[in-house]
Amino acid sequence: MSTDRYPYREIEARWQHRWEEAKQFRATEDPARPKFYCLEMFPYPSGRIHMGHVRVYAIGDLLARYKWMRGFNVLHPMGWDAFGLPAENAAIEHGVHPAIWTYENIDNMRAQLRKMGISYDWDREIATCDPTYYKWEQLIFIRMLERGLAYRKRSTVNWCPSCQTVLANEQVEDGRCWRCDSEVTPREIDGWFFKITAYAEELLAWCDRLPGWPERVLTMQRNWIGRSEGAEFDLPVAGRPAVKIRVFTTRPDTAFGMTYAVLAPEHPLVDRLVVDERERAAVAAFRAEVAKESEIERLAADRPKRGFRLQARVVNPFNGAEIPLFLADYVLMGYGTGAIMAVPGEDQRDWDFAKQHGLPIVETVTRPDGWSGGAYAGDGIKINSGFLDGLTVAAAKRRAIDWLVANGLGEATVNYRLRDWGISRQRYWGAPIPVLYCEACGMVPEAEENLPVVLPRDVQISGKGGSPLAEVASFVNAKCPRCRGRARRETDTMDTFVESSWYFLRYCSPRYEGGMVERAAADYWMPVDQYIGGIEHAVLHLLYARFYTKVLRDLRLIKLDEPFTALLSQGMVIKDGAKMSKSKGNIVDPDELIRTFGADTARLFSLFAAPPEKDLDWNDHGVEGASRFLNRVWRFVIGHLDELKAPGATARGVPASEDGRAFRRVIHDTIRRVTDDIEHDFHFNTAISAVMELVNALSVFDGHPGGRVPPAERPPLLREAVETILRLLGPFCPHITEELWSQLGHRESVFTQRWPTPDPDALKREEVTVVVQVDGRVRGRLLVGVDASEERIRQLALADERVRPWVASRRVEKVVVVPNRLVNIVTRA
Repeated sequence: MSTDRYPYREIEARWQHRWEEAKQFRATEDPARPKFYCLEMFPYPSGRIHMGHVRVYAIGDLLARYKWMRGFNVLHPMGWDAFGLPAENAAIEHGVHPAIWTYENIDNMRAQLRKMGISYDWDREIATCDPTYYKWEQLIFIRMLERGLAYRKRSTVNWCPSCQTVLANEQVEDGRCWRCDSEVTPREIDGWFFKITAYAEELLAWCDRLPGWPERVLTMQRNWIGRSEGAEFDLPVAGRPAVKIRVFTTRPDTAFGMTYAVLAPEHPLVDRLVVDERERAAVAAFRAEVAKESEIERLAADRPKRGFRLQARVVNPFNGAEIPLFLADYVLMGYGTGAIMAVPGEDQRDWDFAKQHGLPIVETVTRPDGWSGGAYAGDGIKINSGFLDGLTVAAAKRRAIDWLVANGLGEATVNYRLRDWGISRQRYWGAPIPVLYCEACGMVPEAEENLPVVLPRDVQISGKGGSPLAEVASFVNAKCPRCRGRARRETDTMDTFVESSWYFLRYCSPRYEGGMVERAAADYWMPVDQYIGGIEHAVLHLLYARFYTKVLRDLRLIKLDEPFTALLSQGMVIKDGAKMSKSKGNIVDPDELIRTFGADTARLFSLFAAPPEKDLDWNDHGVEGASRFLNRVWRFVIGHLDELKAPGATARGVPASEDGRAFRRVIHDTIRRVTDDIEHDFHFNTAISAVMELVNALSVFDGHPGGRVPPAERPPLLREAVETILRLLGPFCPHITEELWSQLGHRESVFTQRWPTPDPDALKREEVTVVVQVDGRVRGRLLVGVDASEERIRQLALADERVRPWVASRRVEKVVVVPNRLVNIVTRA
């Protein structure tokens, strides 16, 4: 075997085979042991893994192996988020069936992950496009339908008239179809929704009970849910008192400052308010322009607000004034009532719009002294507000709501920004929605005994004309499960976020045929102890998974409130100043990296180059540095095997020599540092640095054979240092550490060994180095006993020959002693 370089090709393949043969990472429930469920977000099988995958899977594997060595019963599974639009696009572009494309990609990516040596329990592998998987979410759909948590309604979608199909928001680029560049138009169609708003309050409340989650992710979820308290009341249309516009506001105290009102362009009352065909055409043109904007664009604070003034006017019920009525892009139909009272004196968006359109601005709250600017949203005393004058803002809010209720004009209301989850997709490659439309019975769910409703394979996918399922007669034409009469199947498929909202539960019992999850297995493994994935999933996937978990709890399938105890959101991999992507031509191929340097080097670099929550800036020199370090460890161990395996090398004890104790202190201080970095902070890069420092200390110690410690102390200290390095480095670089561990004569895997713990006696110091500062600048260092008194340290510092020149001609005002760390001398001329 090579003693000069780590032969990674031979060794990595050998150990991967041994792990697989021994089923080393197979997980089974064991109530006698503490469990640890470690999970990375499962990938879409696009065909190739990229460096972003390498990073997230290396993080998960490190934590899984570390927890094994800490005595935990670890579940670390992998599967595939296998439905989705890219498979249909491949079918259109390359003429290959989505199922064939998907399963070929799964085979490729599985092989790549095996080459990385990730410790997955492959016996639990799942693919969400398998009918034995989506059967269970079809059953849950029926249960939700029975409870009113799934329902059908009309909604506005993006429609490409050329492709004759619905487009997802991300497929609309500058108002045009990403495929054919035709102008996209809004269209109303029927679709299915999950009533996530029924859980809005609980989802929000539990954001305060997830201490293991990053605060920025919780903040994003709170903002997405968007709870706001206020009032709803009616604005009568002038001259048509029977027609009323319901508005929601969080600031009813500002109603006397209402100088205009706004409807969302999509508001259903708009067509009733239009007075003639000329206005109708202008409204249609305005709506078409707004439809080209995304919600993010419409809500952006730094862009002009689009508006269209209707001929209709409304009445402010607080003062009886008739005010203008506008359509505007900054008001959305999905929030509140889709209509607002505009108070430009106290709302900046309204201020900006009022300035654009020359509308009056009325201040209803006193401004602070020196205030100069736009709208004022702070506290103060009410002015220009009729019966609210003289009140504080909080008191005026309560009084205004009481007045609305007393006069039968409105009510106190809580609103949420969160909208119900639209799950309908007019696509082929997704889980069929288990609903039929019977000529006699109307809409009916499929009978449970007929599940799964299997996605047919005999389809023609053209990318035009809506869902290809509608053209498959053998699928569409069915019998009603109630009356056995003629029925037509639903041809929409489910949003792929449905599959990813419960996959972590299926891993607990992936082959269980009696239900979605075996209750005992879920009770043992859930919740996921550590979930790992990108910040881009901070809202939708994580929020949907939380919602779905609560639904399953209420269906009594599990007893869980939240699916993920702790969350780590890793940063992106950056190269040449941009996120790695094919379009930018800055991709680094993991396969090529593994062929050139080995999997352990790829893993080590991805864990060392940056803290996990930060973006990783790709650096070829860094990869080469990681390779050099592993080769250095290899050369040392292989080159010292005779001494490391010598009689007496496995002995442990406190060295008699001072140098021996000092070196052993370094060993155990490294154990302490690495453990803290992994366990508490996820500072994997500093953990690796600590191991590198121990390797340096080992080389220095080895450079003085027999000169600093008695000959009998040297082999045990070398062996303890090497075994510590291999155990600490194991979760980062499993192949090289397994091989070197076996070369030391061990028969068992290094990952069956207990994680090392620091010996308190080894960490004890008889002397410490104390830094001496004079007026804030370091002027010397002292080696003193750990029990030295403050007065003794003070005397030594003032007498030190490196310090004396800096105090000789000055008066010492004060000497501050920080025991075992620092002496700070303050002087004056």
